[in-house]
Amino acid sequence: MKLGAEPCPEPLIVDVEGLAAFIMKIQKDSGEIPWSVGGKTDPWDHVESAMGLSVAGKVAAAERAYAWMAAKQLSDGSWCSALRDGAVEDGTRETNFAAYIAVGVWHHYLVTGDAGFLRWMWPTVKAGLDYAVDMQAPTGEIYWAKNEHGDTDSMALLTGSSSIYMSLKCGMSIARQLGMETPSWIRALTGLGRAISDPPSHFNMIKARFSMDWYYPILCGAVTGRDARKRLERYWDKYTAPGWGVRCVCERPWVTMAETSELVLTLAAIGDFESAETVFSWLADKKYADGAYWMGVTFPDGVIWPDEKTTWTAAAVILAYDALRSITPAACLFSHQSWIDGFWRGPDWEDG
Repeated sequence: MKLGAEPCPEPLIVDVEGLAAFIMKIQKDSGEIPWSVGGKTDPWDHVESAMGLSVAGKVAAAERAYAWMAAKQLSDGSWCSALRDGAVEDGTRETNFAAYIAVGVWHHYLVTGDAGFLRWMWPTVKAGLDYAVDMQAPTGEIYWAKNEHGDTDSMALLTGSSSIYMSLKCGMSIARQLGMETPSWIRALTGLGRAISDPPSHFNMIKARFSMDWYYPILCGAVTGRDARKRLERYWDKYTAPGWGVRCVCERPWVTMAETSELVLTLAAIGDFESAETVFSWLADKKYADGAYWMGVTFPDGVIWPDEKTTWTAAAVILAYDALRSITPAACLFSHQSWIDGFWRGPDWEDG
């Protein structure tokens, strides 16, 4: 299929308020946002959920989530990969988890315009990004993690490094807004961008079966323009199931609502809103009676699996909806053109 080849469907309406209420119902008093009721919490999806709350205007709840991140950050700037009921379930310290706080903080600032929030979160953001940058390989990719004993695993993930690329862009934007100098981040971004645009030679943990390896280099802005469009078109039929969604793994008849929402964000990022609307329309019937979206579904038999109702799925849908409907000033967070036009400057920037 060529992008934009399908007729544009009726715009999908999303109950943002209802999805935010669902996330807040699962959020704990501490600010922590687990995957689901009784589920684990990981830093990346926790931040994603907080971003959904920001779009919905739930500023206090989102800021409680960021306060929880600040409180749980380890001395080296990282976070444990998973906690459950306050106990560490996985002590691995992933670089993309540590870096992603920058995306959430910049996003929240774009929604609220609150420079005080940036200043409050700056030490947390800086420590998280420094942790990731310190694990950059000479060829530009960033090693994926240290174990609980502090030993570096020198494997590198294309998706994880792409997430860090976006995090560095946001972190540098925060730094500029606060008048901070971050030359090491600029060097890291340049080297990382080269590595991402020339995979897979730099990435020794190949996960090309997963759709995220397909669109994340574009979503983060490392692959742009004609190259981005060619990449999307080349593998479109491999990863998409029209009418159903985006496959998590290319050879399996299983689509997930989060990956589908992220492809919407990717298409919107390159300015292809027609294709983005088409993909977003595939989510119309993929939700429970209470409005929560399915995590995934097999096709063509239509079996919902797993039946877990996840906060980060709800947040991904909200973020995709914002990208299409411009609910907030952060709607252009991933837009390639917006970054070219100086989107990183933020709402309080004064030229000269």
